[in-house]
This record gives sequence, structure tokens and C-alpha cells, in this order.
Amino acid sequence: MPPLRDPNRLALKIWSYLRGVVIGGLLGGTLLVVNLLQTLSLVVKPFSGQTFRRLNRFAANTWWGWCVLAFERVYGFELKVSGDAIPMRENAVVFANHQQMTDIILLLSLARSRDRLGDIKWFVKHPIKFVPGVGWGMVFLDAVFVKRDWAADRQSIAKTFAHLTDNHVPLWLILFPEGTRFAPHKLGRSHSYALEHGLHAPDHTLLPRVKGFVASMHGLRQHADAVYDVTIIYKNGVPTLWQYLRGFVDSAELHVRRYPMSELPQDDAVLSKWLYERFADKDRLLGHTYPSLQVSRESRSRPALSFGQPQATPANQPDSP
Repeated sequence: MPPLRDPNRLALKIWSYLRGVVIGGLLGGTLLVVNLLQTLSLVVKPFSGQTFRRLNRFAANTWWGWCVLAFERVYGFELKVSGDAIPMRENAVVFANHQQMTDIILLLSLARSRDRLGDIKWFVKHPIKFVPGVGWGMVFLDAVFVKRDWAADRQSIAKTFAHLTDNHVPLWLILFPEGTRFAPHKLGRSHSYALEHGLHAPDHTLLPRVKGFVASMHGLRQHADAVYDVTIIYKNGVPTLWQYLRGFVDSAELHVRRYPMSELPQDDAVLSKWLYERFADKDRLLGHTYPSLQVSRESRSRPALSFGQPQATPANQPDSP
């Protein structure tokens, strides 16, 4: 998946730069105002947790909605969605491949179309909670902050999911199981792990880290109705957020598979294997989209993926790279 190239025309570059600064400044400035309103919502929290959540849902729905509308109306961006039909206002766990920050905008657009924009919850790296704007806002939205220390994260994740379930909080929990953005130079560790454990060795994704996903399935099994497997595809090259703000991205595609929660396995090892299989499917789909970008395999063979019983890949092993 190559990066998106900027246009060569100088006049277009200058115009796009100015437009990016204006749109980025407006969105950034209004986000800080939204943070202030979220802070004021703390006044009602001791009296009504439900009202507190409604106010923050409205804040998130409003600002994220502005982000989506900016790209759709100002830049004429078109999001193409294929695959399974997604019901309106369904509680779901959503996982996707991760290539750039712009992936988030696409998922926001999908959520907005299903009336779940203000109900998004994220798996987020712990330091982000201290970042003004996006980080501060997520503190009010029941985001799952993780430190990459499973001993510490397990208890925090379980507590957050119990709170969401007990209070019947509407949600789309979104996670990127790869744990980082894809880049070709990161494939080495995924290939080594795949060969060692008899897994599909990917070209266009990294192997998923299974622990967060397995914990999500256990913690939200009684609350979420389905799991959405989303593959993000940029046919014209993977854009940066700055290229997005400058209006260089005219379209992208999401391929969505919906799996009822009741049909997913409950055993940790089988569930882990299920996630590996979904990422193998993603890799093959992206391979068909980018047939000329297959990674050279000079020194290794590619093991076949078994879709039967799980191989010896216990969920309590260290996560894949």
C-alpha cells in the first residue's frame, strides 16, 4: 500500500496548504471549546450519571460530526461501503486494520451513518489521555486507556467493560488489534511469529495482538450484539492526515463483515485463532486490491492457514508483534 502522492502543481499546493490550515485550525479550536463544555458536565455527574453521559455523547457526536461533514461537504470525499448490512444503533465491537490516522475519519463516517457516532469508545494508549483536545475528550467518553502492561491493563479493561454493561451504555467499541500503524519495515517480526506458530504471514497487515480483543469479547459478550470486521482500503494510496486536511483524498472504501456475538467462540485459544483468520482474510483482500505490491519472499515459504481447529497458539502466550 503506497503512500498517497501530493499533486505537482504549485498553485494547487499553495491553495491546499491554506485550506488545510484553515480547516485544521477551525476543528482544533472548536475541539478545545468542546473540552470546556465536557468539563462543565462534571457538575451534573454526582446527581445523574445518565445525564452526564448524554451531554458527553452530544459533545462527541457534534464535534466528530463536524469532522465527517468537513471532508464530505468541503472536500467532496466519498466513502464506499461494501459487504454485510449493518443495523442502525446496534451495540458492537468493531476492529479494523490500521494504516494511518485517517483511518479514524473513515470509521467516524461509518458510525455516523448508523447513528452510533457519539457512542464510540476507543482502545487508546495511556499517554494520549494527557493530550489537549482529543485525549482530554476521550477521558469523558469511557475510552479504554492501556499501558501495554497486561497485568495492569487487564483489571482496568474489565472494570471499564463492567461499567458499560451494568449501566447499559450504548456503544461501538473500536480497536486496532495490530497495536500500531502498518508499515512495511514492521513486517519482519510478524513474519517471524507467523512462521514460528504456523500462521498466515501477511503482506499488507501486521499480525493482530489478541489479548485486548479476547478481553473485549469476554467483557462485552452480554452487552454487544455483534462484531464488525472492517477492512480499510485506499485504492489511490494511503494518505496522511495532513493530506486529508488539504483535500487530496477523494474516496476510500470499507469492506465490512458482521458476525453475531452469539456465533463467536468463547474459548480463548479458539477466539484468538478466529482473529488471526480474519486478518488473513484482510491480507488477501488487500492483496487483490494491490496485486502489484506483493512483498518479496526470498528466504521463506508461506504456511497455509487452517480454518479448522486452532493450532497450538494459546491466548496466554505473548501477543504477536
